[in-house]
Amino acid sequence: MNRNTFLELKIPPLVVFAAFASFMWLLALAVPFAGFILLAKKPIALDVAAVGGVFAAGSILSFLRAKTTLSHTQPAKSALLVTTGVFAITRNPMYLSLLFVLAGWAIYLSNFTAPVVIPLFIVYLNRFQIKPEERALAALFGREFDEYCKRVKRWL
Repeated sequence: MNRNTFLELKIPPLVVFAAFASFMWLLALAVPFAGFILLAKKPIALDVAAVGGVFAAGSILSFLRAKTTLSHTQPAKSALLVTTGVFAITRNPMYLSLLFVLAGWAIYLSNFTAPVVIPLFIVYLNRFQIKPEERALAALFGREFDEYCKRVKRWL
């Protein structure tokens, strides 16, 4: 097994999300002096996370309507390239939804160490999830996927 591809499409994104959210929590516990008071942190955190919920629901509904796979570990099983709905805004609305929930979690934790983890989450997803998916979709859908990539950004 090539060590450069070892983690590609291996760990489900929800597991990756849970690991990063846990790491944020542990950092906040380990560095309590980095905490800060944020009035109305719960409603703000919930609002940010709710944006993630909108992207998640929109993407899942789009995939179900298209009758294509929701599997993040087997993009080669995609039956159709979905480019409408939230997929007209971002090529990765499911991952964007996780990003918004992590941002909401960081707000809720109210600790300066928590947001530091978010860029690491993005780097991990780009390298081990999104780029391998894009290679699979390019192989399946060719020019149609290339055109879609020109129109719609990877994140926002």
